Amino acid sequence: MTAIAFRHHHIPAEAQALREQVRTFLAEALKERPPLRSADSWMGADPAFSRELGRRGWLGMALPRRYGGHEAGPWARYVVIEELLAAGAPVSAHWIADRQSGPLILRYGSEAQREKYLPGICRGETYFCIGMSEPNSGSDLASIRTRAVRSTDAKGGWVLNGQKIWTTNAHYSQYMIALVRTGDKTAARHEGMSQFIIDLQAPGVTVRPIRDLAGGEHFNEVFFDNVHLDQDTLVGAEGQGWEQVTAELAFERSGPERFLSSIALLHTLIDACGRRPDALQAKEIGRLVARLVGLRQMSLSVTAELAAGANPALAASCVKDLGTAFEQEIPELAQAVLDEPPVVGGGSDHAQVLAALMQMAPSFSLRGGTREILRGIIARGLGLR
Repeated sequence: MTAIAFRHHHIPAEAQALREQVRTFLAEALKERPPLRSADSWMGADPAFSRELGRRGWLGMALPRRYGGHEAGPWARYVVIEELLAAGAPVSAHWIADRQSGPLILRYGSEAQREKYLPGICRGETYFCIGMSEPNSGSDLASIRTRAVRSTDAKGGWVLNGQKIWTTNAHYSQYMIALVRTGDKTAARHEGMSQFIIDLQAPGVTVRPIRDLAGGEHFNEVFFDNVHLDQDTLVGAEGQGWEQVTAELAFERSGPERFLSSIALLHTLIDACGRRPDALQAKEIGRLVARLVGLRQMSLSVTAELAAGANPALAASCVKDLGTAFEQEIPELAQAVLDEPPVVGGGSDHAQVLAALMQMAPSFSLRGGTREILRGIIARGLGLR
């Protein structure tokens, strides 16, 4: 049976040295930001803040300098995003482009695509969303039906038709990297798929926001009606889509955002319990912090594999599954150890943050792959199915 190895790693000193600089900047930049807004960190967009991060060299950090990056490596980026999330910074505008679209284009894209898109990502000006999920496909990504076929007119290229759903940030992104069918289905379900960079302002593209339980509009439906795609929008080789997506998901599933989504509530809970917590509060908060430290070490282990050029999709799935379970437990535990009910539109900082996270937490085990799908991936990787 295959084993999943998580090895202990320290962040290198040269990357760790960046932490105090980031904290100093955030303390000033976010000093007026209330805890309720901090709870919306990596789902909260602020393009001006994203551009300031780009100006400071904190976006596209691991990308080559010739594309506007800083060749700082994944460890320096880890320090920056960990501090951003812990502080509740509004990172959503640039998040997907910085986390996965940029590295994907660097690895699989053409030189023309790198020159066109990567500098804007590094400046915090070019935003991407990812088009994977579709209606009636659930979490079975291989069952997608959106299709691109070769164009028969003089322009060449491709013609795209279909629909994506639950597409985060499509309503203010300029581009989508979408997984679509370009070949016929065969017994090998993961073949015949390719990825394209789609201009969301192109004729035939319709973006329709989906309002969630908390009143936010983070997710979207995206419709493609005879959308013309130039040949140079194809990422990598035709039929390479599944390989690209699995590599991309390792970035999506292993970072600090997979266990820090509820960190604002942990902060307000500690503040509300005060310096003299009772025995139950001290025990349960201590247990949460211990789990947080363990999850962080697992995430660092995956980062080390990514830094070495590996594709740790199996280990990343473990981080995502355990991390989202941790995030979802914090609102439940907060109610068990402190007699302060959630309040929408009033009440203490803790009551407001608790209300917000109670509404958002169910989505944590859906976005980026459901718990059931992740555990199926893990079981298959371990030789158990």
